[in-house]
Amino acid sequence: MSTRLLLAALLVGASVLMTGCGSGELPAPSTLDAVDPLPAGAAEITAPPQAEGDGGCDTEATLRPGPLPRPGAMPTGSAMAEIVANQRLRVGVDQNTYLFGFRNPGTGELEGFDIDIAREIARALFGDPTKIELRSVTAAERIPALRDKQVDMIVRTFSATCERRKEVDFSAVYYRAAQRILAPHDSGISSGDDLGGKRVCVARGTTAPAPLFTLAKRPTVIGVTNWTDCLVALQQGQVDAISGDDPILFGLVAQDRNLEVVGRPIGSGAYAVGVPKGSDELVRFVNGVLDRMRTDGTWQRISAARLASLGQVQEPPEPRYVG
Repeated sequence: MSTRLLLAALLVGASVLMTGCGSGELPAPSTLDAVDPLPAGAAEITAPPQAEGDGGCDTEATLRPGPLPRPGAMPTGSAMAEIVANQRLRVGVDQNTYLFGFRNPGTGELEGFDIDIAREIARALFGDPTKIELRSVTAAERIPALRDKQVDMIVRTFSATCERRKEVDFSAVYYRAAQRILAPHDSGISSGDDLGGKRVCVARGTTAPAPLFTLAKRPTVIGVTNWTDCLVALQQGQVDAISGDDPILFGLVAQDRNLEVVGRPIGSGAYAVGVPKGSDELVRFVNGVLDRMRTDGTWQRISAARLASLGQVQEPPEPRYVG
């Protein structure tokens, strides 16, 4: 190459390097994210939480209700009177679980079976189901929200376990669920026996991981913030299946008909209202509301309205009162 051509090539190269800021520095490395990253906060769960029924306590035991006070006239000094004085019931709920607690895209309002339960408690306190402040919490935030007095109660597919009972008091059970598996059609997954070596998504802070660790052939368990994060991860092929309570899974099927709930139950769930530890009066009050809902048909009405698409007929769970 002639001296003139070599000099021209060097000048072109130098101009390319100096294009842009004029500083002569090389361009910064690309900061573009990978295509279809896992949902924010997703991580492998390597140790199981306590499952329902583990720990040696009666997870469904609760206090017997007394007569319900007239709305707005709560006993002086009670937790209910304090809530009435604040002019609203603060409830931790979900906004990402279709059928139980989700934001209606048409109205922007939170709806679902859990939301209706919460509104019935507000009705009993105030005579008005709209005197309620719904606060969205993740599954992992439920206990801290109660402990830190950010909410008066949690109504969010919340199952009592012996471990949780150390920090939270629970009402009677208001809904029973079975934990199953959700997978794409023709995935080859038809039961828990097929999950060995697969990637299975659960919501962090729930009891869903526990049964997966008891399977003869262990899957890799991926924890995410919300069940809809699991749906996205499954649709993008980042996990092979989801495991959770059947009403939650059927709610995901309603959002993606390429999926199906398969296999026999591998665990169970029994949803109750969570309140701060030491709130005996409030537990008895909530149990009184749930008792009224069972006897006057309110529970059956909202169940039919909210959960009919599950195709499951369920009677209100019988409470287990111990005192």
